[in-house]
Amino acid sequence: MKRFAFFACILLAACGSGPETVATGPRLHAEPAASFRDDEGPGREAAFSADGQMLATTSATGLVVIRHMPGLKIVRRLQHPGGATTIAFAPDGKWLATAGYDGEILLWETATGRQVRRLEGARGTVWTLDYAPGGERLAAAGEDGKVRVWNPADGRLLLTLAGHERNIWEIGFSPDGRRLASGSFDATVRLWDSGSGGALAVLTDHEEAVVGLAWSPDGRLLATGGDDSTIILRRASDGKAVRRIEVGNHAYKLAFSPDSRWLVNAGRARSGLGTLWHGLTGTGADGEAVRLWRVADGALVQSLKMPEDVMYVGFSPEGRWLTASGDDGSVTLWRLRAGTD
Repeated sequence: MKRFAFFACILLAACGSGPETVATGPRLHAEPAASFRDDEGPGREAAFSADGQMLATTSATGLVVIRHMPGLKIVRRLQHPGGATTIAFAPDGKWLATAGYDGEILLWETATGRQVRRLEGARGTVWTLDYAPGGERLAAAGEDGKVRVWNPADGRLLLTLAGHERNIWEIGFSPDGRRLASGSFDATVRLWDSGSGGALAVLTDHEEAVVGLAWSPDGRLLATGGDDSTIILRRASDGKAVRRIEVGNHAYKLAFSPDSRWLVNAGRARSGLGTLWHGLTGTGADGEAVRLWRVADGALVQSLKMPEDVMYVGFSPEGRWLTASGDDGSVTLWRLRAGTD
């Protein structure tokens, strides 16, 4: 009887309900449009070019594939040595930066696939990259807990920002390029002056690792999320929390829609016990690993299923598409439309 009760508890946890979807008001509808997989390695990140014409994806094997939107025709295949963890298009779309487990940061010419530069200075795995809005700087961070900023045009290392006590999972320039945010496994978010490298603020209101952050395109908000299953919406000016959203599971990646009205988070496909149950039995419904939130009131407007944990999620620049990259190597594309129910 005790054994039955134990497995019953696991089953209930595996199938437990998360946040409830709001039934009224403005909402964003995501409809499945395409799904693909390029190799057998775990999926890592995806990135749209600023004009929305290209979608790049990468996996832990180091394969980087560039497709033309919306038909998803493959136009370029690149290989990052040692496995790729993160990618970023330059704002003009002419270069693509890749980084990986080997600490390499490589710049590629998107038109030809030619490697044009290697940036020196990173130590250990690089988990995150971001270009400044003007493209004149490229920031990276990872396992050694430091943020580094280069001039990608000539490869000069401009800044090294130290302060985090553990590895950094996510960084991002503000829309005006003046500030840089970083989230770390030390459970803090740090705000930096991106020009001087000076520390502006240390935010300590997450209880566990901060693994996702995003600035709203209108410059008003900064969203942070992590392993405490909480998203915090903050004033961009000083990082002060204005709303907390209980996600119900880890928040691995965050992204605002281009109009700043919607926020999406990627996360785990199942709870911890749900994952255990799935491993033991091979059963259990796919989790709702991608969730869409209404920024105005923090309401959940839609949950999207993927079979495994989702490592990346993002909107296309014009707001027509949403894409997510799963730990199983799959990439899913949804078509978006706004409405009111």
